[in-house]
Amino acid sequence: MQQITANDLKTKGIAAIEASLENQPEAIISVRGKDSFVVMDLAHYHYLRECELEAALAETRANLAAGDFLMESPEAHLERLEQIELTEKPKLRP
Repeated sequence: MQQITANDLKTKGIAAIEASLENQPEAIISVRGKDSFVVMDLAHYHYLRECELEAALAETRANLAAGDFLMESPEAHLERLEQIELTEKPKLRP
């Protein structure tokens, strides 16, 4: 995957991104020598989002087929969520 430096962006602007995406769907932006961001064509982004949604649907269908689900009323669901929140330990920041 081609890299674009932060300095390239500063000096060339959007043209640096356009040039990088001419022959590939994604490019990495590096800041001070460290890979920091990925830019991509909007159509490629939409394709990846669609893939994520298809994967989520496949997982849901597999859970349904395996009987791995729970049927309950909205009130019971909210009560169960509240119980989960009460039993979870707070996460400390590093």
